Amino acid sequence: MANLKDLRLRISSVKSTQKITSAMKMVAASKLRRAQAAAEEGRPYAERMERMLGELTSSMSSLDGAPKLLAGSGVSDSHLIVVITADRGLCGGFNGSIIRSTIIKINELQAKGKKVKLLCLGRKGSDALKREFSDQIISTLEGLTKDGVDFASTRDVASNLVERFEAEEFDVCTIIYNKFISVISQQVSVHQIIPFPVPKVEVIDTESAHKNETGTYLMEPSEEEILDDLLPRNLSVQLYKALLESNASEHGARMSAMDNATRNAGDMLDGLTMTYNRTRQAVITSELIEIISGAEAL
Repeated sequence: MANLKDLRLRISSVKSTQKITSAMKMVAASKLRRAQAAAEEGRPYAERMERMLGELTSSMSSLDGAPKLLAGSGVSDSHLIVVITADRGLCGGFNGSIIRSTIIKINELQAKGKKVKLLCLGRKGSDALKREFSDQIISTLEGLTKDGVDFASTRDVASNLVERFEAEEFDVCTIIYNKFISVISQQVSVHQIIPFPVPKVEVIDTESAHKNETGTYLMEPSEEEILDDLLPRNLSVQLYKALLESNASEHGARMSAMDNATRNAGDMLDGLTMTYNRTRQAVITSELIEIISGAEAL
């Protein structure tokens, strides 16, 4: 059984830890409000831009002459996975869920004979994946969400992806990130961004097509020129959206994890305090018995 000094030190240590986790919870809650607002405000623009490009590409008769970001390289032998994690830990299962999904995706692609490369946005993803896939990590970028998500930095990352794609370093690019649902819920999302996924158009009969026809669109300039300008912008927007979602998810996960840690520290303090009081009472009782026994012996 631990003595009173050990118990006092343990109680003091747990109280210090509880103060730290409580402070981290409040900081995360403060950052979460801004990050959540930014993520929710960024969703409509990104979703509507992707929908607009989908309608535009689905109206094209063929992909001949289309930009490479839409038509692709013609093959899908080499895949680049952009893994978005945090630079720090202490955020529950936030990083672990992304890493597990990434490993599953890598194994699936390699089982099909594909070559896989990794671009890590966040130190935690790189630290975990380099143990097994160090040769496949082409670059690691840190600090993208340190002071909030900056669109200029995101655009630089997107431009780098386009340059690598045009240099034929990869054929398909996919991003894996946590989508913010709520403070206690984040959903792992796997989204292809290069080439732009052309939506599947359902084949319907002529009469139905005539009834459902809402209008004819005339493009000025041509569809190819419009896509050539919009596709790189869409890449930046989708990557920016993913970083906003990941940033909000990170703060939500950290707030939830630190709240649980603070509660657990409180429960531990209650147990240690009870043990300390019982031990102290046992020591006092033992000393009284010794005194009384000594007095009776005299």
